[in-house]
Amino acid sequence: MKRWQLNEPSGLDALALTDAVLPTLKAKDVRIQVAATAVNYRDYSSLLDPVARQIPLPFTPNSDCAGIVTDTGSDVSLVKPGDRVASCFFQQWLDGPCSTDIMRSALGGPLPGVLATDIVLTETGCIKIPDYLSLVDAATLPCAALTAWNALVTIGQLKAGDTVLLLGTGGVSMFALQLAVTLGINTIMTSSSDDKLSVAKQFGATHLLNYRTHPDWHRHVLEITNGMGVDLTLETGGAGTLPQSMEATRVSGCIVLIGILTAGEINPVALMRKSIRLQGLYVGSRQQFGDMLSHFAEHRIQPIVDSVVPFEQAPLAYHKLATATHVGKIVIGIE
Repeated sequence: MKRWQLNEPSGLDALALTDAVLPTLKAKDVRIQVAATAVNYRDYSSLLDPVARQIPLPFTPNSDCAGIVTDTGSDVSLVKPGDRVASCFFQQWLDGPCSTDIMRSALGGPLPGVLATDIVLTETGCIKIPDYLSLVDAATLPCAALTAWNALVTIGQLKAGDTVLLLGTGGVSMFALQLAVTLGINTIMTSSSDDKLSVAKQFGATHLLNYRTHPDWHRHVLEITNGMGVDLTLETGGAGTLPQSMEATRVSGCIVLIGILTAGEINPVALMRKSIRLQGLYVGSRQQFGDMLSHFAEHRIQPIVDSVVPFEQAPLAYHKLATATHVGKIVIGIE
């Protein structure tokens, strides 16, 4: 097998394609021939500074992949050779709330990642995918799609007629948009690019806001919602955008924090004054993944794939991600 490996903490230039030997299968293990692996901003950050993320070197990046089961251990019952599966972001989060032990079971740090031709996971660390999805499509789901599902459905418990504010057009926001459309939820989407907003409109966004031409975008959100504010804000920016998100969210609404892309200071007065719930979120469980896949299959949701980079040119995928010119997911394909 071959895998991409970061050997020293000097950024993307230290990422090297290496030969490796797969570990011997244990009773509950599954061997998977990887067909595609999607790139998340987390993967890019880990490559830039693995020391800050306490990732031991050498390490293989990426948490999200899909492929074909080629072999199983002696006590595996959930999948069989030939099954099409996707990886689970957390190898030990089956159901219920997150925990410290679960946090230690994330692929791509601290556990080895999936940017390889073949991998070994536990049988509960992967999940069967619907027949209608290609392996490239399925590779986009483990992190971004599940995060969106957890935010809107599990935490937000949004219903038809509610309104969600989606910041940016990254993977999580675009999946949240697609889910919202199938759930009858109104969407307000922001971006610095009119071209990206045009794509979002094609996928059903209800309202569009360019935050460069409307730097006081929270005021426009309030106008759109007749002064009430949105029921839930999917906060990808962090400290830099959180103050406006608090103003744009209704009394007793919810802000789900999934990103920290911008710097700034946070004054919590608005949270208290408006009784807003601020909830941190880090992907989701295997049970939630299964529920989401059922919803995807019912509504035939098609993941938005921006581009597919050949496995031999894998570093290019992270450079493309860094430009922030994409809409949807960047995938690394393995022939």
